[in-house]
Amino acid sequence: MTEIHVLDPETVNQIAAGEVVERPASVAKELLENAIDAGATVILLEITSDAAGITKIQVTDNGEGMTPGEAVLAFQPHATSKIRDITDLSRIRTLGFRGEALASIAAVSEVTMVTRPRGGEALSGTRLVVRGGEIVETAEVGAPEGTTVTVERLFYNTPARRKFLKSRNTELAHVYAVVESLALAHGEIAFRVVHNGKERMATQRSAGLLAAIAGLYGADLARSLLPVEGKLPFLTIRGYVSRPQENRGSPSQISLSINGRSILSRKIAAAVREGYGNLLPKDRYPVAFMDVAIDTGLVDVNVHPTKREVRLSREREILEAVTAAVRKTLADHDLSRDAPGEPVQQQIVADDTPPMARETEAVYATAHRRGPALADKRLRRTEREGEKNLLPAMEPIGQVAATYIAAEGVDGTLYLVDQHAAHERILYDQVVEQRDAESTAQELLVPVVLPLSPKEAAALREAIPLLAGEGFVVEEFGRDTFAVRAVPAALGAVEDAAGTVRETIADLLSGESRAHTDRREAVTCIIACRGAIKAGTRLTPEQQRLLISQLARTKTPWTCPHGRPTVVAFDRKKLEKIFGRR
Repeated sequence: MTEIHVLDPETVNQIAAGEVVERPASVAKELLENAIDAGATVILLEITSDAAGITKIQVTDNGEGMTPGEAVLAFQPHATSKIRDITDLSRIRTLGFRGEALASIAAVSEVTMVTRPRGGEALSGTRLVVRGGEIVETAEVGAPEGTTVTVERLFYNTPARRKFLKSRNTELAHVYAVVESLALAHGEIAFRVVHNGKERMATQRSAGLLAAIAGLYGADLARSLLPVEGKLPFLTIRGYVSRPQENRGSPSQISLSINGRSILSRKIAAAVREGYGNLLPKDRYPVAFMDVAIDTGLVDVNVHPTKREVRLSREREILEAVTAAVRKTLADHDLSRDAPGEPVQQQIVADDTPPMARETEAVYATAHRRGPALADKRLRRTEREGEKNLLPAMEPIGQVAATYIAAEGVDGTLYLVDQHAAHERILYDQVVEQRDAESTAQELLVPVVLPLSPKEAAALREAIPLLAGEGFVVEEFGRDTFAVRAVPAALGAVEDAAGTVRETIADLLSGESRAHTDRREAVTCIIACRGAIKAGTRLTPEQQRLLISQLARTKTPWTCPHGRPTVVAFDRKKLEKIFGRR
């Protein structure tokens, strides 16, 4: 029988550190949160990297600072100024509270701290050097008020952990994502990020979430968003959501914070998505920035060492309130325009039409007002000859909701064809074929200029070779700006090359753990989805006939690349049973 024994302190510290410090972004998050809790109004994050990865992370703040005794104590496990006993866990208002961050970071790196308390009483500061959890140097130094923490040689004593780090650009993307989420939750603080001596991100102190969004993602996106508000006795919801036209293939652009804490919550993200109802296809998600203030007694932040997961009391009421707030915003705004300032195309709708239905029709009408002409262009692009017909013969008899083609078979079978899913299958097969033949690029007459956030830019730098394999030619075009010079030939009309690249980036960020082949497959699916005829597009009878003909000549015509059905059949027996004739 194996003998039970107590682990030595060094091993215990490294195990604990592994729960808190997963990668450089974890270090940045903990140091930035400490700076916020210290009352800083200006925070500077400096990152140094080489070709192999991130080599140094340094955070400087103008917060309260520490005395020499507090600085030494700060590196002891479970030493904190945030709480005193278990009763304080029910009313936590700070981002940190466990007293684990500095100790965990120091256990797997070399840390230098320079700090001086605010107030002018101390004429000098304190410098500490901690290596592998042990304080190896203490000195009195000249220093400004506030704190600077420098972390180097991360995971030097845990090579297994270092081995699992991703590429430099991937790790940088995660660091930038941390800063973005904290900047959105704390507009009262000015954040600045410098990488290898070059400024990559800067936000100004402001009282509004919208200003922070504009600073991080651009004024165009900020102007297009709709304000969301909701209130219950124990809850206040504020935020911004996109119009249905501005959507993504994953929920990665739904940013959430609770009581100033950036969190991950599938349930709240799903509640935001639920507010759109049928304004979005099933597998599409909005862009959203939601800030929720909840009575601290209803929020348990002591769930996970990273503190990004929370447990909520009265969860059902909170989720319903989020959904209702989003739904009300969409109902209160004119969704028939793509963005502010664009001409609005109105539809004549009876007064008794339900608001959500009216909005759905308006979205379809404007998003695809060039439908027939664009459909022609796309169908010509995907036309092929000589392929084997794998569908039963059928003749289109009309469209349902400008989304489904109704067709009749020679034996009286009724077929319903999802036009988007069908064309997606056609495009997917052709993209794969062209990709394998290495003849995929179609040069654009005018390159699409794509300004990105630092997080997206880092992800795109990593993805450029992958995109090139799919037919995209993307080049850097200034600070965090890229030019798309060519696209996959199968896209044909490239009215949204920028959107396709953006969605690809979002997918890569949300699916980092995928193998290279899986990531390539995901990109191929995105290209097919973006280039396909959309739901809500009016098709002429000839276009309906052409689409069915093209679908019939694909290798797997009954399902789209995502596995959803493209064609549903109702034979005469089934129809007669439905109508009580049998």
